[in-house]
Amino acid sequence: MMSELTTYAGGCHCGAVRFQVSLDEAELVASDCNCSICRKKGFLHLIVPPDRFALLSGDANLVTYTFNTGTAKHLFCQVCGIHAFYRPRSHPNCFDVNVRCLDGDVLSRFRIEPFDGKNWEQQVDSLKSVFPSAPMQ
Repeated sequence: MMSELTTYAGGCHCGAVRFQVSLDEAELVASDCNCSICRKKGFLHLIVPPDRFALLSGDANLVTYTFNTGTAKHLFCQVCGIHAFYRPRSHPNCFDVNVRCLDGDVLSRFRIEPFDGKNWEQQVDSLKSVFPSAPMQ
């Protein structure tokens, strides 16, 4: 049984892109990936299903970057360059929010789990246990 949902707001550095996510307390887990792009961006992953994510403003300010398989849609603000969320390769129908882009001092509420993204193909199934409410493709 799911507990009551809490809504967290977030956005990019300049404020042009704003979003919100709804989570229950059991979902306060983020993944720290060591792949090349996540390591460079400092992205802490919070994968949520689309019904728990709302883009509030800034759609016109988002630019997409893709590489490798082209499945992941890495979105960033064209004004300030911050990657606040994206569509991940592991869960292409979900949203992957950067916990560091949530408003306020909420990072300490999250349990951070390491993820070996350098060996993505061998490790991707481990994300099922970290983000059970987000369906994988």
